[in-house]
Amino acid sequence: MAFMKIYLLPLLVLFLGYYYSTDEEFRPEMLQGKKVIVTGASKGIGREMAYHLSKMGAHVVVTARSEEGLQKVVSRCLELGAASAHYIAGTMEDMAFAEQFVVKAGKLMGGLDMLIINHITSSHMSLFHGNVHNVRKVMEVNFLSYVVLSIAALPMLKQSNGSIAVVSSMAGKIALPMIASYSASKFALDGFFSTIRQEYLMTKVNVSITLCVLGLIDTETAMREVSGKINLQVAPKEDCALEIIKGAALRKEEVYYDASSWKPILLRNPGRKVMEFLLLRSYNLEKIVNN
Repeated sequence: MAFMKIYLLPLLVLFLGYYYSTDEEFRPEMLQGKKVIVTGASKGIGREMAYHLSKMGAHVVVTARSEEGLQKVVSRCLELGAASAHYIAGTMEDMAFAEQFVVKAGKLMGGLDMLIINHITSSHMSLFHGNVHNVRKVMEVNFLSYVVLSIAALPMLKQSNGSIAVVSSMAGKIALPMIASYSASKFALDGFFSTIRQEYLMTKVNVSITLCVLGLIDTETAMREVSGKINLQVAPKEDCALEIIKGAALRKEEVYYDASSWKPILLRNPGRKVMEFLLLRSYNLEKIVNN
């Protein structure tokens, strides 16, 4: 007990202070001239991220299923000052499209600095009654396509020491009823990308991964789904989009955004971070890296 009081607890306090602090402040010019992909960008948070990036002078390539919606977004991006703006329409149900999209986007921009993965498939709020087909579809679009996109983007991101922003949800941190398939896909994002972040650290891959944990945002899709079912504070999609960009630019491990201030505080898990930090020291890094 004396050892914990004298040595361990102060070390943990120092570690947590370092982990939750950010030395650098965000500046919009950080994104000027950067080459950025945004998925799920024909509406909602994705569209707002494309607009913010354009105002900052970034190159943007956006994707979604709606070609008409993407055309409008690209036109507005150019009006707002994007260094360049392009779209490639397609569905993330098709893993071949997901892979080819990244390659095409990289060619359009001449490289890639930031990959923002934001898309989801439609998923209705209801009690789970054993629809395995729906679980499979949600997992493929909301999780597996994210993996495919990140793999395809990694060679370019390694060259630029770039960033990946993974848009997730509080439903990927805590259990909430009526969204079992959606929640499973978001928990999977945390498990996969948090693990990959550790592996990048071990193998000295200078590509950051930012997991964006969002509360209820006032997108058309979200508002339609929750109407009459739950009563929660709603946060604006414009501000949410900016916080995601800031977090990725500052290379944060996690970004929490919600209308209430107390939920993000409770959701942060310092115990998990301490355990990950300590357990990483038990790995034989030299043998792992050389295999």
